[in-house]
Amino acid sequence: MTTTEARATTFESLNPRSGDVVGTHPVHTADDVRAVVERARDEAAWWGGLSFDERERHLQTWKGAMTRRVAQLADLMHAETGKPHGDAMLECALAIDHLSWAASHAENVLKRRKVPSGLVMANQAAYVEYRPLGVVGVIGPWNYPVFTPMGSIAYALAAGNAVVFKPSEYTPGVAEWLARTFLESVGRPVLQVVTGYGETGAALCAAGVGKVAFTGSTATGKKVMAACAETLTPVIIEAGGKDALLVDHDADLEAAADAALWGACANAGQTCTGVERIYVHERVYDDFLAELVDKAKDLRAYDGPDSPIGPITMPGQLDVIRRHIQDALDRGGRALIGGADAVGERFVQPTILVDVPEDSLAVQEETFGPTMTVARVRDMDEAVERTNATRYGLASTVFSKERGMELASRIRSGMTAVNGVITFAGVPSLPFGGVGDSGFGRIHGPDGLKEFTYAKAIARQRFKPLLALTSFSRTEKAESQLAQLITVLHGRGTTIPKP
Repeated sequence: MTTTEARATTFESLNPRSGDVVGTHPVHTADDVRAVVERARDEAAWWGGLSFDERERHLQTWKGAMTRRVAQLADLMHAETGKPHGDAMLECALAIDHLSWAASHAENVLKRRKVPSGLVMANQAAYVEYRPLGVVGVIGPWNYPVFTPMGSIAYALAAGNAVVFKPSEYTPGVAEWLARTFLESVGRPVLQVVTGYGETGAALCAAGVGKVAFTGSTATGKKVMAACAETLTPVIIEAGGKDALLVDHDADLEAAADAALWGACANAGQTCTGVERIYVHERVYDDFLAELVDKAKDLRAYDGPDSPIGPITMPGQLDVIRRHIQDALDRGGRALIGGADAVGERFVQPTILVDVPEDSLAVQEETFGPTMTVARVRDMDEAVERTNATRYGLASTVFSKERGMELASRIRSGMTAVNGVITFAGVPSLPFGGVGDSGFGRIHGPDGLKEFTYAKAIARQRFKPLLALTSFSRTEKAESQLAQLITVLHGRGTTIPKP
């Protein structure tokens, strides 16, 4: 951050298509953030004290307000990110569906339930319940400024927490719209927003919230973890990806090519779960490549309301995309579509690269642009091996009629779509997250609800124990009886033969 930004009290969000100012927003200081978090603690006490049914009614009211005004939200997202209006509408629809699921399933997932107590503790009734953490901090990205943070916000709220949301400095207006409609729907600021640059996010990490959910680059995720470690604040990290698409010899090639192109180029390639690498069985490599090139040859990004591909939202990303393409070409790769001249001042044209070495930047590092590498493999074993040969492990895609599920289970990634692309993101009951440098923790689904709680164990004595063991009046007879009981219960374990 520059000295000018550090001294500024406000900043502007800009339309990446035109550079026009979309809105002006405050730069919240560390003192501001602490005050917001303190207010959130009061709101958390009220919100967490409601019943599941009461919270659901409030959240469903908010969902209704968002749905009725979804065109307004999509317009604002279109202005701040530059993405096509239709893509913004799709993102809103998915976020609303997740909000509805979280609100309606929280009780079933989190309510107190009885669990077995075992023979040794047969006099105890055992229970588990999931309690809210209090205040959850959410640090959101700019590429999907509604869908991605709502995967934390909706689930944290449904679990009974108050939320303080720090959006990207590129999309603060979208965040403020969400908080405003929540306040109008619920009447209390259980969801609040703080805006600014990296220092504002760092202040949120240091504010003593119950948990921080972060989405962004791996490098920034490490900084968030380090900042949160100072106060032992737990974190969820959803970081970068270098996601692969595998095409088996029996795949529907037309469908696979269509999915590959959309997965690589939708949202101008600015998708952490998008397609960046493609591995194709040698028996269908040429046919698949012909399908892919045919579909891509007329796909263009341009400055017009009907452009299917928007601009690169963050200007600095243009240099990364240019560097990755050039490195691939310098090392013997070929561009069948696009290439070095595909990177413009605001827009990047679809680029298909072949014959790219596996250790090149375009294969190993997250590009975050509408580019893809396509490689021929002898079989799916090689495809899986190459797919897993990266420090990332976020998402993946498999196209195969016979082996889709088998191959999906062998890929080291948090999510896999079989004969589709990014479909897991639209299923509210599925967890969303990665492994390795793609992060840890999960949003969405039952796992996402539990992520914003702590497990509470309760043991209630039903009757006095037959063996008084937790007492200084314990007798030798009781100890002997315990040894006999343990022998009966566990003394006949299977013996593992020695090699």
